[in-house]
Amino acid sequence: MDAPAPAPSDRILERLKALHPKLIDLTLDRVERLLADLGNPHHRLPPVIHVAGTNGKGSVVAYVRAALEATGATVHIYTSPHLMRFHERIRLAGQLIEEDALARLLDEVAAVNGGRPITFFEVTTVAAFLAYARTPADWLVLEVGLGGRLDATNVIERPAATVITPVSLDHQQFLGETIAAIAGEKAGILRHGAPAIIGPQNGDARAVIAARIAAVGARGVWFGQDFDATLEGGRLRFRDGAATLDLPPPALPGAHQIGNAAIALATLRRLPGAAVDTAALARGLTAVEWPARLQRLYRGDLSDRLPADRELWLDGGHNAAAGIMLAEHATRHWADRPLDLVVGMMSSKDAGRFLTPLGRVARRVIAVPIPGEAGAFAPEDVARLGAAHGVAVATAPSAAAALARLAEPTGPARVLICGSLYLAGTVLLENG
Repeated sequence: MDAPAPAPSDRILERLKALHPKLIDLTLDRVERLLADLGNPHHRLPPVIHVAGTNGKGSVVAYVRAALEATGATVHIYTSPHLMRFHERIRLAGQLIEEDALARLLDEVAAVNGGRPITFFEVTTVAAFLAYARTPADWLVLEVGLGGRLDATNVIERPAATVITPVSLDHQQFLGETIAAIAGEKAGILRHGAPAIIGPQNGDARAVIAARIAAVGARGVWFGQDFDATLEGGRLRFRDGAATLDLPPPALPGAHQIGNAAIALATLRRLPGAAVDTAALARGLTAVEWPARLQRLYRGDLSDRLPADRELWLDGGHNAAAGIMLAEHATRHWADRPLDLVVGMMSSKDAGRFLTPLGRVARRVIAVPIPGEAGAFAPEDVARLGAAHGVAVATAPSAAAALARLAEPTGPARVLICGSLYLAGTVLLENG
């Protein structure tokens, strides 16, 4: 059977990738120029909640969206990267952007740009702003693509709130080699007078963010100082200066989700003009959906390759902090059966540091390629980097081949596919 023809938006997106030789080139000049040529649509957006950080951004966005929608509000969402289709990045008033609308927007923006150099993320962010300006909604939850200070989303002058989730080492080639340098880039989204909800940070990141809050005159709201949350008796206990709330636990699994949920709750409770009562907060925690974050795959072309005594899980975590989080989750919650890993990673990531904590809890690790990603590690490279950190890593030509190997009769086990959101997207597509 022939493969389906690419959608019009897919063809346009491929053309846009050729406008600038660098996939990532952080600056605001090109974005501001194109926005001005389009009449500055970013000045006509609904109130913006701007979210930066290294880990947990997507989960915080998902909690905030679910709670706001539980109040009856309409919400635009901007996230990246996508898992299966580009349309996932742009959600208009609760719905993924439709193909015809996306193709028209991309054509319009490309025509106004006139072939001038601009990165793929910049030009598609401008297209998203144009869509948000033209479609009524009550809120826009805007996730930073990379860093913050020079990210294409950082043209918002007066956000309703800003958020910085935990900062850790990632994208050092673009953001700096230290936690302090990376935190400085993330803190570039903070604005005068806007509440700045700050998730758990290490000392260096905390100092840099605090200095930026003071410099711009933002209103800092700190995890562990102004708010916190714990899981007690199967309930989430959220505390801030105004109240202690008894709420259901987050629907997203993992101990790290307690912190992510707390950041979202603190944001919602300090959001100017929002009326988010306890019932809506509870609904946000239980109705939240966010694929490829400790997601169990129950049925599909890939999961059906495993016998009934194997669980298949998927997570897009890809940096050292994510490796620690996944290892802690396995230690706390998955000790009842062996854990096998299928790992694929982009070459811009520190595979050794990601694998080191996981190697202590996994029975077997198999590295696979990421289809269609020229910037991905070959499985042999992941195996070499794992060995340098004391982790034995086998290789397989695909996720399907790795699962076939792990289907051999060894008794009950869990299989976790991890290491990249790009791999997660291909797995979701292949699983159907």
